[in-house]
Amino acid sequence: MTDARYLDDSTRLTFEATVQTVRGTNRVVFDQTYFYPTGGGQPHDTGTLSAGDETWTVTDVQKRDRIEHVVDGDAPEPGTTVTGQIDADRRHAHMRYHTAQHLLSAVLLTEFDAETTGNQLYADHAHLDCAYERFDDDDLQHIETRLNELVASEMPVRWYTLDRDDAEATLDPERTRLHLLPDSIREVRIVEIGDEDDPFDRTACAGTHVESTSEIGTVVLTGRTTQGASHERIDFVLE
Repeated sequence: MTDARYLDDSTRLTFEATVQTVRGTNRVVFDQTYFYPTGGGQPHDTGTLSAGDETWTVTDVQKRDRIEHVVDGDAPEPGTTVTGQIDADRRHAHMRYHTAQHLLSAVLLTEFDAETTGNQLYADHAHLDCAYERFDDDDLQHIETRLNELVASEMPVRWYTLDRDDAEATLDPERTRLHLLPDSIREVRIVEIGDEDDPFDRTACAGTHVESTSEIGTVVLTGRTTQGASHERIDFVLE
């Protein structure tokens, strides 16, 4: 089982790991990794692996029963110790967009009673789907203004793990969206934004995030589209 170290430290970009197994010719499984695999609407990290004079480009990272790193060419042999280097710009963009999505989800739930039903982020744009009939231009302007107020307030962002039963017994299920997690997940990672005693947002999430809303940058809502009878999609970019 690969130790998913990105869950603890989102800022670590260089690390050493040992190849445990190779699947096929180019799917590498390590004892530990800081590379983020595709999941939860967040794309995978890219970067490089190096050992001695050899270098491999990591083109994809997927989490199945194990975390697999897809490399160009033939993979390093099992037992090889490699240095992993994560693409810093791509990772930080994903961290900013994922944290912004949490703020957007919280604003929509608090002010419009609109629950997030899906999201997808990239390095240069993102969208969020929610259960709501129709936003108008005034709604979008209000949401954008509110988001940028929250960004400017420099709220801290933190994460920790809880036993699933404890989380369900003590946390607001509507806000944390614990019901969306498979029953097989018995330890949940909670991401909080804001004051520890009364956070603005508290959500179960296994993504990577910035440590302060000030790192997000200016949020610009670029449009909305109707996704069926009672669902809306909001598109946004970060400047």
